[in-house]
Amino acid sequence: MAKSRNNLLGVGGQRRKMSRADQQGTAPARAADRKAAADQKQELLRKMRERTQGSLDEQS
Repeated sequence: MAKSRNNLLGVGGQRRKMSRADQQGTAPARAADRKAAADQKQELLRKMRERTQGSLDEQS
């Protein structure tokens, strides 16, 4: 039997530490920032795909 079986630290996975913004309730602004960053990434990927598609069309 374990010596400290009442110490269940880490049994259910680790908890994410809450930032000050999360604790104060200003997290929606952060979520909007994440969405904006995701939108920028999608736009960049779309542009890169168009470029590669254009270069493949020119080679054919």
